[in-house]
Amino acid sequence: MIPSKRAWIHLGLIKAIGPVRCRKLLETFGSPERILGASREELMRVERISAAIAEKIIAERSVATVDNEIALVEREAVHIVTIDDAAYPYLLKNIYDPPYILYVRGEIAPEDNFGIAIVGTRIPSRYGEEQAFKLGFELASRGITVVSGLARGIDTAAHKGALKAGGRTIAVLGSGLSCIYPDENKALSADIAEHGAVVSEFPMSTGPLKQNFPVRNRIINGLSRGVCVVEAGARSGALITAACARDEGREVFSLPGRVDSSRSRGTLKLIQEGAKLIRTVEDIIEEFSADMRPGQEISRPPLVLTVDERTVYDRLTNEPIHIDEIQDKARLGTGNVNHVLVTLQLKGLVKEIAGKQFVKTP
Repeated sequence: MIPSKRAWIHLGLIKAIGPVRCRKLLETFGSPERILGASREELMRVERISAAIAEKIIAERSVATVDNEIALVEREAVHIVTIDDAAYPYLLKNIYDPPYILYVRGEIAPEDNFGIAIVGTRIPSRYGEEQAFKLGFELASRGITVVSGLARGIDTAAHKGALKAGGRTIAVLGSGLSCIYPDENKALSADIAEHGAVVSEFPMSTGPLKQNFPVRNRIINGLSRGVCVVEAGARSGALITAACARDEGREVFSLPGRVDSSRSRGTLKLIQEGAKLIRTVEDIIEEFSADMRPGQEISRPPLVLTVDERTVYDRLTNEPIHIDEIQDKARLGTGNVNHVLVTLQLKGLVKEIAGKQFVKTP
C-alpha cells in the first residue's frame, strides 16, 4: 500500500480525530503524514484541539494497529478513497463534515453523482416495503443510483428494488466492512458491491454501535441529491437523514401513509414541515427536471453520458423537437427513448415543454 494511503488509514484509527477536527488539522498541516508527526504543542495551536485532545491524539496514534487494518483491507478486497482523491464522491465532498476516509467494497462511479436516498423504518408495513421496493426499482430503471443504509425494512427493500432493475445502488454502513449488519444482509451486501458499492467511514472491525448510525446518516444524505422517506415513526433515524438533507440544501421527499398508523407519523410530519409529498417516482423526477438549471443546481459535476444518452442528446437542439421525431432520429425504440429522456432531464441537460416536445437546457 502506498505511504499516503497508509497515513490516511492511520489517521482514521484515531478516534479523537473526527471529520471536523480533521479538516482543521489538514488546513494547518496540509497532509495526514504531517498531522501524525506533529508535537503536542503544534497540535494545540489548531482550533478545536485542546491539551486533552492533543494528548489523546498522541496516545492513540502510538498504539494504532495500522498493519492489522491494512491486512484486513487487502484480504477483503476493499479499497480506500480519501478526501484528496479524484474518485472521492463529488456531492459528499460538499457537505459540512465529509468523512476524510471511505472504505469501499465495489466501485463508486461517476454516474452515482445522480443518486437518490430511500430510507425509513426497520419494521415496515407490507405497503411500506412494497413502495420502497417499487421506488428503488423505478429510480434504478431510469439510471438513478439508489442510496440507503442496508438496514432491515425499508433500506433492504430499496436496495433489492434497485438490484432487481439491474441498476446501481450504494449501501452506507454504521459499522466496518468486516462487520456487515444485520447478519441476514451479508449476501445482499455482496450483490450490492457487484452493482455499486458498500461504503463505511469506520475502520474495518468496527461493530454496529448505536452511536454510529446517526453519524452515517449524513453520508447517505451526502451521496444523494435528495432523500425520500418511506414510513418512519416519530423518532425514526430516517428523520435524522431528512434533517441533514434539509440542512445541506438537498431535496426531501415523503411518501404518505395511513394517518392512524404510527409508521406514518414521521413521514406526515415531514410533509407538514415542507417535504414534497410523492405518490410515484415521477414526482421525484419532476422536482429535479424543474429545478436543475444552470446556476440553480448543486454545483454540477462533470457529466458522463451513456451511449444511448449521447445518441439522444446529440439529436436535440434549442428548438422544440417532438418525441416521435427524436425516436426516428435516434432509432432506439419508444421505451428506450422515454427512459433516456427522463435521465437527461434529471441530469439537467434536457427540458420537456408542452406536447411531448423536448429542448436542450440553455
